[in-house]
Amino acid sequence: MTIQEIFDLAIKMGMDADPRGKDGLRRYLDRQKKVFEELPKSKKEFFDTENLTNPYTDTRVLYGDGKKQIKKVMAGIDMDTGEIVLADRLNEKGAKIDLVIAHHPEGGALASLDEVMDLQVDLLAYYGVPINVAEGLMSEKMSEIKRKIGPINHYQSVDAARLLDIPFMCIHTVWDNIGWNFMQKIFEKREHETVGDVMRLLNDIPEYKQAIKYKSGPMIIVGSEKNRAGKVAVAGFTGGTDPGEGIYERLSQAGVGTIISMHAPEEHRNEAKKHHINMIIAGHMVSDSIGANLFLDELEKKGVKVVPASGLIRVSRTRSKIKMQNDNTKFKNR
Repeated sequence: MTIQEIFDLAIKMGMDADPRGKDGLRRYLDRQKKVFEELPKSKKEFFDTENLTNPYTDTRVLYGDGKKQIKKVMAGIDMDTGEIVLADRLNEKGAKIDLVIAHHPEGGALASLDEVMDLQVDLLAYYGVPINVAEGLMSEKMSEIKRKIGPINHYQSVDAARLLDIPFMCIHTVWDNIGWNFMQKIFEKREHETVGDVMRLLNDIPEYKQAIKYKSGPMIIVGSEKNRAGKVAVAGFTGGTDPGEGIYERLSQAGVGTIISMHAPEEHRNEAKKHHINMIIAGHMVSDSIGANLFLDELEKKGVKVVPASGLIRVSRTRSKIKMQNDNTKFKNR
């Protein structure tokens, strides 16, 4: 596959799994087109025209020629300067890594992270929050994230990739969408008697089984296993980063009884508790690994080899029997 083919596959898979659906994505892209058309000529040159066809500002080819053929990728959650140097060092040892794929965004994809959070407006509406209320809740949080990310050295790792001539890509909301889609099919399409029932089902997923061994598995941070679950929502898996804590009151009013999230700040826990919502924190790196694995399986099917790194719990579903590819117990001391 070429870099461009890998990137195009990512966007397609992300859109196929998007909570907004085809109509919601079409409306979002139509809004982007309108924004572009209404810009004065002096500002149009600064508009990222990829936004007209790609709804994920945090998913980009950061460095590299799109026509380059790729036979092996190194993929991980946080691929910073150290991981770029690691890829170069592995290549010195003969690893032949052609492309580094990060989950968490870098470069311009990180600088524009706030833009992708618009997805959460539609996600909250999907769970029963009125769209106008959801938009109001998210608008201030998006502004806060933009201010918070602004001072970061966005291009540090991208510059490292350029200097070492290592192609570099980040796939953020795309993998999160794929993970959300996978999880909501498991947890939202059936009834659960208790929070404990939800936990047992969660802990049976191979990535989470491995995370438990790593001491970073799922935990209940509000409620208990004996609590009745009510309506379960996989509400903290996609949309850039954490929403504002005001969502919990509205989700409670919409009938949500239990939330499964990747992670949550302490103030979110307090709000969930205040509004009697059970909260399960599934785990950050392991939850990011779900969408990553489903995408990387597709690369493997097309003949691309995968080297997992940087917190990715690699589970291959390309064979009839699930295979763990980075269980530390399988490595011998040298």
